[in-house]
Amino acid sequence: MTQKGAPMPFEKSVVVPLNADDTFALITEPDRLRRWQVITARVDLRAGGDYRWTIVPGHSAGGTITEVEPGKRVVFTWGWEGSVDLPPGSSTVIITLEPAADGTRVRLVHEGLTDEQAASHGEGWNHYLGRLVRAATDGDAGADDWAALAEFDPLTSAEATLAACQLVLRGIPEADYHRPTPCTEFDLTQLVDHLIGSVTGLGSAAGAQFGEDMGTTLEFRVATAAQAALEAWNARGVDGEIKVGPQEMPAGAALGILSLEFLVHAWDFARATGQQVAVSDALGQYVLGVAGQIIRPELRAVVGFADPLEAGPDAGLLDRLIAFTGRDPSSASSAN
Repeated sequence: MTQKGAPMPFEKSVVVPLNADDTFALITEPDRLRRWQVITARVDLRAGGDYRWTIVPGHSAGGTITEVEPGKRVVFTWGWEGSVDLPPGSSTVIITLEPAADGTRVRLVHEGLTDEQAASHGEGWNHYLGRLVRAATDGDAGADDWAALAEFDPLTSAEATLAACQLVLRGIPEADYHRPTPCTEFDLTQLVDHLIGSVTGLGSAAGAQFGEDMGTTLEFRVATAAQAALEAWNARGVDGEIKVGPQEMPAGAALGILSLEFLVHAWDFARATGQQVAVSDALGQYVLGVAGQIIRPELRAVVGFADPLEAGPDAGLLDRLIAFTGRDPSSASSAN
């Protein structure tokens, strides 16, 4: 019972058009969470296990899972990294699942919030529970409008470009895993291997630990490596110099390479499979600036980029970025 004068918890129910087991997976498993709520997720799904979810660029929630009843109920503490008022573990989320005529009723209760926090989190939960229903109905809720920032830094750009890349990878069926790509020496699976090599190399420089690659889909493999890399970078920060391979370089520049890798290869994956890359002008402009700093004329051949091409006067920011890397935005094949 809520004590007199205590803030009321936020409560919301939605009906998901799936059975209880599939619904439970959608709200607890990282590869399902990425379809509607998170960019990256680490989940130790047991009582006493911890979790960390990057919801939108620059905003990660975390806490401890306290109860798990598969297909029925999950309870976890909740808070935001870097928050003084609501740090990780300082409130509680209770999600219960019950059979409904059209699927499964999901009831979410968020306790331990002030009135102001309940109002802001209520807006957030309304948004994401709507996306939950959309993901259950359509298979994926698509790009998250809330992730479109006006300004970026090396970490938020890496998270935002990863989100764009993962969305493209989720749209690739297994039958297309060996299709050719604009990087003519790589098919899709080989290009994913190349991307994962870059992610693990840059993540290791920041202290990331990577487990064995056990992924069954291209998106799962990239997402798992990227989660570990970005969590390590978030913990390290971008101050000072860092050793990447045999070279020392500014940490912010090293992290910037991830944005370039995620976004350019997202375009490669999309072009190979007839998809489009969802990227805002603000993000495209930021990564184009990063590319100008990293792909300097004297280093193009060393880092594997062809000479820049003309994108045309009416080209968008993504096409300008692609042309700058030596790829032809209007062609299905180009140099890596």
